Amino acid sequence: MRIARFTTGEDPRYGVVTGELDRFGQPSEDAQLVVLSGDPLYNGIQPTDEHLSLESVRLLAPVIPRSKVVAIGKNYAAHAAEMGGEVPTEPLMFLKPNTSVIGPDDEIVYPRQTQELHYEGELALVIGRICKDVPPEQATDVIFGYTIANDVTARDLQRADVQFTRAKGFDTFCPLGPWIETDLDPHDFGPEAGGRQVQTHLNGDLVQDGNTGDLVFDVPTLVAQITSVMTLLPGDVILTGTPDGVGPMAVGDEVEVSIQGIGALTNRVASRD
Repeated sequence: MRIARFTTGEDPRYGVVTGELDRFGQPSEDAQLVVLSGDPLYNGIQPTDEHLSLESVRLLAPVIPRSKVVAIGKNYAAHAAEMGGEVPTEPLMFLKPNTSVIGPDDEIVYPRQTQELHYEGELALVIGRICKDVPPEQATDVIFGYTIANDVTARDLQRADVQFTRAKGFDTFCPLGPWIETDLDPHDFGPEAGGRQVQTHLNGDLVQDGNTGDLVFDVPTLVAQITSVMTLLPGDVILTGTPDGVGPMAVGDEVEVSIQGIGALTNRVASRD
């Protein structure tokens, strides 16, 4: 089930996206939204009789995290190597503020403080209930679903600072979308299931081509490790790390991140001025 958050010009609402996806992760032309009654994270899936065409609405970030985005660094060996470092012995956690979240087709704003703005396409998961100290085998119980993220990074600031807050935390630095896919299991992203392809295109050119089967720490392990440190709340988001191939974006560029079985997330880079 694909759950979208959308607007028709009024307050945000939620709906279930119907129809098939093409090989590029785009919905069919006749795709519709079955409008839901309230926020499904808190009210459950309650369909109404209202149906809207997907083309008639504006998709928003499928969730605004209630408290935080927890991100994982160097979770693909090839990416750790391209960054000049070793694979961590345990998940490398950092936080992005919920104010960094934007939705599909929203603009990524290029800050004045950086000269090296990078894309990082990633699998993201959305937490469905309050949880703490979750064993790996119970991760499915606390995951509401999966979406796509771009962990936008000011790479020069990341190198300059001791920690990642400034480099990862600017407004617009966490595009999410286009919806939340609920009908997947954590093991669908592991090597035993062949993983899921993660690709990033910059102005139509393929720049990242990874597979979640290559995650150093898989989804259940990440949930267990993170909840051993902090309580997660409904709507909190975990970014699972990016494959190799990260690189710079310029004002005017279009970046699209797609994940097999979920969809595609597209954003443009805009000047702050």
